[in-house]
Amino acid sequence: MTHQPQQLPADHAPVRSGRIGVLVVNLGTPDAPETGPVRRYLGEFLSDKRVIEIPQIAWQPILRGIILNTRPKKSAAAYREVWTEKGSPLAAITSDQAEGLQARLGEGVMVEWAMRYGQPSIPTQLEKLMDAGCDRILLAPLYPQYCAATTATVVDKAADWLRERRWQSSLRTLPPYHDDPAYIDALASDITRQIAALDFVPEVLLLSFHGMPQRTLELGDPYHCHCRKTARLLEEKLMRDDLRILTTFQSRFGPAKWLTPATDDTLEEEARSGTKRLAIAAPGFSADCLETLEELAIRGKEQFVDAGGEQFATLTCLNTSDSGMNMLEAIIRRELGGWI
Repeated sequence: MTHQPQQLPADHAPVRSGRIGVLVVNLGTPDAPETGPVRRYLGEFLSDKRVIEIPQIAWQPILRGIILNTRPKKSAAAYREVWTEKGSPLAAITSDQAEGLQARLGEGVMVEWAMRYGQPSIPTQLEKLMDAGCDRILLAPLYPQYCAATTATVVDKAADWLRERRWQSSLRTLPPYHDDPAYIDALASDITRQIAALDFVPEVLLLSFHGMPQRTLELGDPYHCHCRKTARLLEEKLMRDDLRILTTFQSRFGPAKWLTPATDDTLEEEARSGTKRLAIAAPGFSADCLETLEELAIRGKEQFVDAGGEQFATLTCLNTSDSGMNMLEAIIRRELGGWI
């Protein structure tokens, strides 16, 4: 007895499936360097329970009554110092990274990008991939070091989208790659290239990672350990006996105790102790953003020079450099194993 293939009714809705998608995700950005858009962005960002681990009943009055009435104007001014013709540097670079990956991975994979806070949103872009027939999607948070306040909240947002869908895509998540040889090699190669191009020889290389409250370490978050391991492996790979390499943490916020040593304190201490030539890199950031272009390159330089330093350079992130794109392609192809 032979079975005939099932015939779909004439009015059956067309369904697209069988494609593979990749969604690269970074933290987020306001739509414009103005107070209103910055307030909306900060409101979303600072309302995330993984970012601010304070009971909402206590936190929201502080956020709505004080912070969102004072901080947006100051932050908007900072964003205006780094805004580009393409808009937010972080959004522009993340978009370029996705475009570069698309060219490298070919037509067999559809690559999109999203911001965890702001636009384009994770649900919007996942829906776009699903509508295009991607029933297998790699979610790729571009955070080399895992933290609940970054990687986990991206996964949370994707899970919220899945929860509302009748037909769910198969979803994989790019693991943290803080100690991946491809990542360490890319950092070492790019940092070596940039230092060689400077018009001075630095005495100190500062590796500045985004800070987190000390409490996150005590609660079991692996972020601090991941940063320290990245720094150790990078220092071993660089093999620079002529360069003193220090690891610090930037972007403190609020009165709580944060991971130390602090980047701003270290810049001042180095200058006061006689360091005249310093370069700073931010290996935890996959793309240049407010924290690197304004906080380090502008404010950090001011702090170092005002305290007695003379020559200062902020090295760019991996961004769309050959080293950075080769690394992204390698780790994403690996995670797509069995799908492509």
